[in-house]
Amino acid sequence: MAEQSSTVANPPAASIWERLYELATDNRVVRSIVRHGFPDTNRNRSLTVFTNFFLHIHPVKVRTEAIKFTRTYYLGGLSAVTFLILSVTGVLLMFYYHPSVPRAYQDMKDLEFVVSAGVFLRNLHRWSAHAMVALVFLHMVRVFFAGAYRPPREFNWVIGIFLFLMTILLSYTGYLLPWDQLAYWAVTVGTNMARSVPVMGDEISFLLLGGHQIDENTLVRFYVLHCVFLPLLVVGGVAIHIWRVRKDGGIYIPPEERRHTVRCYETSGEELQS
Repeated sequence: MAEQSSTVANPPAASIWERLYELATDNRVVRSIVRHGFPDTNRNRSLTVFTNFFLHIHPVKVRTEAIKFTRTYYLGGLSAVTFLILSVTGVLLMFYYHPSVPRAYQDMKDLEFVVSAGVFLRNLHRWSAHAMVALVFLHMVRVFFAGAYRPPREFNWVIGIFLFLMTILLSYTGYLLPWDQLAYWAVTVGTNMARSVPVMGDEISFLLLGGHQIDENTLVRFYVLHCVFLPLLVVGGVAIHIWRVRKDGGIYIPPEERRHTVRCYETSGEELQS
């Protein structure tokens, strides 16, 4: 009897932890935030994806062939990561930069010699920009050779081309901001190329420069384009791009591979039945 009473008085440790877990999760505060149970069933896993702000862009179920590294080489995701790095480092660089002719070059020198970790911050932004251009280009090449531009994905292919052009323009507009000799003459070459466009060349060049020569008006326009206008277009384009990937059935898999996958499932099912 004494042993039984001691057993009742000291419940197992597992039941204590289960009780604590229930107290921490089964209350009004948690239920108002998390509207589903622990993702231990297919239903709860689906609800986790549907009701989560960060996860809802992902499908609930995907083909195993679609998430292989060799399928996409993660080029689209890596492009998004580099854009995120550029956004963070760009905001930090804005704290030390003034888009004016006497100050822009001086701010670059301050980043190099005065600001703590300024060289690292600027170089991280610069190399991320180079990496983003390369990754987006390789992503487009991969999509082209995989045939992922075919119906019904033509619209998403056009969105991808638009995002690639925005990536090029982001790099080009950011090239002038240091206001050094390399930036000045690179923009000179680019605007001269724009001026050679038939019919509207002079108007395009005037719109980019804010005048007839590269001066402070040009620097301000490139700064606004680089820091506000083009990033907003990229964010909107990426949102539409990911949405169309979801609506078009996820990552593109060639029809012959999809049929092969179905045949494998059917064969395994027949083997199980036999």
